[in-house]
This record gives sequence, C-alpha cells and structure tokens, in this order.
Amino acid sequence: MNTEDKKNGVLTKDGKRFLLPFLLITSCFALWGFANDVTTPMVKAFSKIFRMSVTEGALVQVAFYLGYFVMAFPAAMFIQRYSFKAGVLLGLSLYAAGALLFFPAKVWGIYPPFLLAYFVMTCGLSFLETSCNPYIYCMGSEETATQRLNLAQAFNPIGALLGMFVAMHFVQARMSPLDSSNRLRLSEAQFEMVKNHDLGILIQPYLFIGVILILLLVVIRVVRMPKAGDTHSGTRMLDTLRQLLHIKNYREGVVAQFFYVGAQVTCWTFIIQYGTRIFMEEGLDERGAEILSQKYNIVALFIFTCSRFICTWFLKYIQPGRLLSILAIVAGCAVLGVILFTNRNGLYCLVAVSACMSLMFPTIYGIALRGLGERVKVAGAGLIMSILGGSVFPPIQAAIIDSGVSLFGLPSTHLSFVVPLCSFLVIALFGHHAYVRHNITHNYED
Repeated sequence: MNTEDKKNGVLTKDGKRFLLPFLLITSCFALWGFANDVTTPMVKAFSKIFRMSVTEGALVQVAFYLGYFVMAFPAAMFIQRYSFKAGVLLGLSLYAAGALLFFPAKVWGIYPPFLLAYFVMTCGLSFLETSCNPYIYCMGSEETATQRLNLAQAFNPIGALLGMFVAMHFVQARMSPLDSSNRLRLSEAQFEMVKNHDLGILIQPYLFIGVILILLLVVIRVVRMPKAGDTHSGTRMLDTLRQLLHIKNYREGVVAQFFYVGAQVTCWTFIIQYGTRIFMEEGLDERGAEILSQKYNIVALFIFTCSRFICTWFLKYIQPGRLLSILAIVAGCAVLGVILFTNRNGLYCLVAVSACMSLMFPTIYGIALRGLGERVKVAGAGLIMSILGGSVFPPIQAAIIDSGVSLFGLPSTHLSFVVPLCSFLVIALFGHHAYVRHNITHNYED
C-alpha cells in the first residue's frame, strides 16, 4: 500500500479521518427511512380514528410528500449559499418541529393540524435528503464515493423496518379494537373518548423521534464536521435549470422518478387495505386483519432490503437501463397478479413487487444524472422534487377504492392497483430509452 492509498480511503481524505461525521450523517438516512414507513400505516389509522373515507385518509401521504416538492430547490439554494452542515441542521430542526407538532394536533383533536405536522416534517426531510447524499460523498476519496454512499444508504431500509415495526406493535396493536363499522355507531361522547385514546397512542412515536432529533441536532452542531465549499450562486442555479430542461435523458429521468415514487408509496400504503379485505374474508376481525397485513408489509420491506444487494451485484453484468426495464416489466407482471388474484396469491404478488422496486430509485437517479458534470447538485434537487409522485398517486388509488367499482368480479381494492401498473410501464420505457442511448453513445465512441 503506497502513501497516497493511506491518505485516501473510504472514510479518509488527505490523511483526515471522517468516521464520526460519517456515522452522524448516516444516522439521518435511518431517520428519514423511519419517518417514511411509520407514516404509511397511518392512512388506515386516521381513516378509522376520524371515521373518514380512504381518500380522506390518503391526504396524509399528500401532505407528507408535498413537503419534498416544495422544499427541494430551496434546500439546494440554501446549501449552496451556506454549507452542507447548515442544510443538515435546518433539516433536522424542521423534522423535529413537525414531529413535536403532533402534540398540539392531538390537543386540538381535528385532522388538518396533523396534515400540517406531516408537511413540516417532510420539509425537513427534503433538506436532509438534498444535503446528506453529497455530504457523504465528500467524506473520503472520490474513488470510494460510491462505496461510501451505498454503505450510508443501507441504513435507510433499516430505519424503515423499524418504522413499520413501531407502527404495528406500538400503534396499531394498542389502538381501540373497534372496527370502522362499529365506530360509526358510537355516540358523539363515545366517539370523542375513543378518538382521544387512539390519537394519544398514535402521536407517541413522533414525539419520541422528535426528542431523538433534537439530541442529534445538538451533537452535530458541536462536533467539528468536514467543510464543503459552495460552487454555485442563485443566478447560476437558474441558468443550470434552463440547461437541464433541454436534456432529454434528465427530463425523462425526473418523470420516471415521479412515477416510481408514486408506485412505491401506493404499493406500500394500500397493502394494508388489500390484505385487510382478504383476511376479513378468511374470517379475521378488522383489527387482526390490519395487524397481519402490516406483517406482510414488513416482509415486503425486508425483501426490498435484501434485493437491493442482489440487484447491485447484477449491475456488474447488466447495463443499468436494461436492468431497470427488466425489473419494471417483472413488477408490472406481479401487479397484474395483484389485480387478478382474489386470495392470498395476490398478496404474495404484492410482496414480490418490493423485490423489483429495490434498485429503481438509485438507478433512475444515477441514469438521470449521467454526464451532467457540475450541474449534478442542482439536477439532484430536481429528482428529489419528483418525490411529489408520492403525494399525487395515493389519492387517485384511494378514490378508486372508495368508488366501490367492480369489474369482472374483481373488487375495487384490486382494480385500484392499475395505478402502480401504469407507473411501472413508464419506468420500463425510461429504462429502455436509457439502454438505447447508452448503446448509441458507446458505439459512437468505439
């Protein structure tokens, strides 16, 4: 090993080690994974607590993912003017503020304040996602940047699994066992009593994570972190945006990411409704069916986590665009099974979709940023902005579920999965176009 190798490594740059800063920033990956997946089951929970339709309950996802859309470019501008560390601190502050807003929302006892809390939370998550990925990139040599980012991103599904576990065991299992139909028969006084009890259970994970966030914020504030210089001004950013809009590969990547996030959120959100319908037909009560459905959701995320490593290995042998299109086509076939099977086989297909989704977000991200040079930082904010798909698609699918429409004997819950089916078709097309563009460029260079 030569002297240069000793100075530059996975967590070393110019002889400086960044182990503690890396651990602190990597913890943010787990924290936003927790937020995403502790929230997914809340669509069903809020629908029961406030005696609402599935469409009204899906407003949780609208508020949640709207924050990503609103704050992506402001976050990029803030980071460029100040620093990555400042972006992380502001992101943690907004995340903590949103989590702690659940307490006054519970006191008010109405639905809109909870939506506001979710929105503030995800404004913070948008800052974190826009800051942490490039910050991790800087904590070592450029040659080991991909290895370092993959290591940090591995903590995201770990946080997500913890979020699902908490939602199942500390929220769903402790809520009132009254099902939706019996809640509708409660008197106003009885309804208020049950609602206050359930809201008291629901807010506890958010208050706990809010305290954790404040402690992490203080630690990051006092620890000496690597400095990263700003490379763009506000004016330059606008010029860069104009340039990016003329790049077809990037434009298509943003669209594909929009549809992917929509597909992921709908598949993981409505697995509760889908499984509940199946298990209730098998004889389970509504509460037991919901908890069992959440267990399947946890299995889906576990498969998602394992599949990420497997698909990363496949990338050594298969061009990213081709692998993306293959995964999207297989996911579409699995969703067809979700629609057509009316028993547990459909649920197994829905769990299998997660194996296909595992590599989609980073693969679309990487393909879209290919060849952008210095424009990568601003372009990345655009891709974070496309997470808005998680806000747009759930209400559409929820409206289909609430419509009660039936076609060829298939219930509305099953038919609603035509929404992610269409999304995977869009992703498959993007992957194919990316593969063709790659081959054209490669052949031209040869």
